[in-house]
Amino acid sequence: MTTLHLLCRASPARLAAVRSMGVLFFAMWVAGCSTVVSSVSSSFTQTLSDGILNNSDLEMVRDGAPAYLILVDSIVMRAPDNGSIMLQSAFLHSAYASAFVATPQRAKLLHNKAKTQALSAACQLIADGCDLSTRKFADFEAWITDREVEDVPVLYALGTVWAGWLQANSDDFTAVAELSRPKAIMQKIAELDPSYDNGSVFLYLGVFETLLPAAMGGRPEMGRGYFERALALSEERNLMAKVMFAEQYGRLVFDRDLHDRLLSEVVAANAIAPGMTLMNTVAQEQAQLLLESADDYF
Repeated sequence: MTTLHLLCRASPARLAAVRSMGVLFFAMWVAGCSTVVSSVSSSFTQTLSDGILNNSDLEMVRDGAPAYLILVDSIVMRAPDNGSIMLQSAFLHSAYASAFVATPQRAKLLHNKAKTQALSAACQLIADGCDLSTRKFADFEAWITDREVEDVPVLYALGTVWAGWLQANSDDFTAVAELSRPKAIMQKIAELDPSYDNGSVFLYLGVFETLLPAAMGGRPEMGRGYFERALALSEERNLMAKVMFAEQYGRLVFDRDLHDRLLSEVVAANAIAPGMTLMNTVAQEQAQLLLESADDYF
């Protein structure tokens, strides 16, 4: 799935501001201004994330993002105990790998790094949030049950990064066995704050339920309901939800009419939407490819 991420989500002025901030911050870091670094690094990584997500120039982001990832790595090295910065780094690495890295082995390396960082951040930011990938699942479920609405931002970041990692490692049965954990995280978020991030949690839940056909344990009709909920909560601005609806559900149940209608709507839509512009642009590229391959599939 991009999912996730799947990446990704400016005006020339906004992009210039992000670039200028990056140059300024790097200069301060090299100069050893640790006091200033500690006060601006968290807002810098958030601004960087926002700048990437709201950019519609895929080639520029694809070419420029690695330099910023190296810079974020430097920030993490300077502040290893800052869970917020660690979480932003995890998101950026996961999003970049999901959207732009075609080489499976390289994608796995980036997703592995992102998952490690996300789990470390959760350990720092949420009560009793350590060892979430290794504790017994019954204990994990009990921990999830105790989460409150204030935990949603960290839970959502952790869940999306974990989902991206699962996608990259879908050929590893040991990794796939962890599916129940990010799924439980997303279900809890849907309970606590269903409209969070324009309802994107339901996009993930929809994908989880359509990984397999009904005969093999999948629940495609439940997945369809989740995709429709994601579209409703985003007021259909989340184009990736339509792409995943078409690819995961439409192809799974061989509904060619639904498949082609959803993808045609994506191609014709305006990709610009706060927090979703880059991902919507990625979605339009994917929609066109899926339409071109439809005759071979159906």
